[in-house]
Amino acid sequence: MGTIRKTLVRTSLAIGGTIAMVMAMATTASAVSTPRNGHCEPGEFCLYYGNGETGSVSDFNGSVADYGRTQPTCYDFKGAGLGKGKCVWNDAASAKNNTTGHTIFLYFADTHFALSVGQSLNINNRDTSHKFIAN
Repeated sequence: MGTIRKTLVRTSLAIGGTIAMVMAMATTASAVSTPRNGHCEPGEFCLYYGNGETGSVSDFNGSVADYGRTQPTCYDFKGAGLGKGKCVWNDAASAKNNTTGHTIFLYFADTHFALSVGQSLNINNRDTSHKFIAN
């Protein structure tokens, strides 16, 4: 009976340790990036109102099939600066893939671009959606 009890205690401690480790990893991951807060953080894809990553920013940590065209239902620029509050659709002038391990496909009406990790691109206000593709 003592051996079974010791085994159960060890198993319980191992499971508890695993749960604590998973929770710590989840907390760390969420601390790295807070989507839709107007800051281009690690792990996010970002659209900027101005060329060369200038102006207000709209940050994402996942794919978006349609940015929407009008307030209050569109994705908008959240960061400080020129363009804050405007809808992203056809108003983003540049993009940055600030993810780790994802290529971003940025779709336009007539074509698409693939942005590698760390790559930036001036997009001339033609964006309609984007998709995260795991590398």
